Amino acid sequence: MKARLACLVLLAATPACAQVLPQGKEAAPGAYLSKSVKPDLAFGAFQRGFYVTAMKEAQKRLAEDPKDAAAMVLIGELYQDGLGVRPSAKEALSWYRRAADLGNASGAFRLGIAYLRGEDLPVDEAQARRYLEAAAAKGHATALYQLGMMQLEGELQNPAKAAEDFRKAALAGSHEAAYALGLLYKDGRGVGRDKAEAARWFKQAAAENLVAAQIDYAIMLFNGDGIARDEGQAAKLFQKAAGRGNPVAANRLARLYATGRGVDKNMIEAMKWHLLARSSGVKDDWLDAQLNTLSPAERRAVEEGLRKQIGGP
Repeated sequence: MKARLACLVLLAATPACAQVLPQGKEAAPGAYLSKSVKPDLAFGAFQRGFYVTAMKEAQKRLAEDPKDAAAMVLIGELYQDGLGVRPSAKEALSWYRRAADLGNASGAFRLGIAYLRGEDLPVDEAQARRYLEAAAAKGHATALYQLGMMQLEGELQNPAKAAEDFRKAALAGSHEAAYALGLLYKDGRGVGRDKAEAARWFKQAAAENLVAAQIDYAIMLFNGDGIARDEGQAAKLFQKAAGRGNPVAANRLARLYATGRGVDKNMIEAMKWHLLARSSGVKDDWLDAQLNTLSPAERRAVEEGLRKQIGGP
């Protein structure tokens, strides 16, 4: 399970230049809170790639309100990625810290991650936890997810607390956390083993196109493991994950096409997906044996399918 969790990408938070709700929660990027709220020109320029304009608008906002934390985080992002300005991690962190000190969740999250990863700062887990907890207290889903991950690492692990953090993060919209919580339920780690609950959280993450969740949920559907068997739906999930380049999903999909489980039997499609999976290191002796039974015409059809799938001439 630890290996699967480690594969989850640590997402960057939504740009905190989004407007701030009266309750202190951040709105969705670019969302306008009401007709009475002025459009966020700085973030609008950022979204369209007009980074110099975004900087000018953010600076204008700070001139009008020196405590505009969302504008500070936007400036931090511009410096972090070198968008319209010379990249400077030092400048970025300075702006993130100023925003965090004003209670901005995204600024606190970015600073916490910088301490956790040692990005132009000394690695300091205590400081990382401090800032991530500050972001999490404001409902920052990715901060909650990262706190949960920290509970599964090192010598003093606390899977029960990890499950608690993952649940909060999942309910706040983190599909990575939903998948991680599903793994805990599947393995009975920190929570009671419950395959139905595992499937529930896998399904939520799969619906948000998290490939790892699509594969685990598809396997449970195919086997009827904790949920009703549905080979057709399993095949659709394998198709989605395989279409996004996952070799494990490609291998499973190849076997479904070769056996006619959940899809109509189609050896051309089966061998196409098999070769794609094999090229990424997923070996399957049984499918290799099936490949050897193809006629020359069928092999040409497989090659044509491969060219179309990978976009070749």
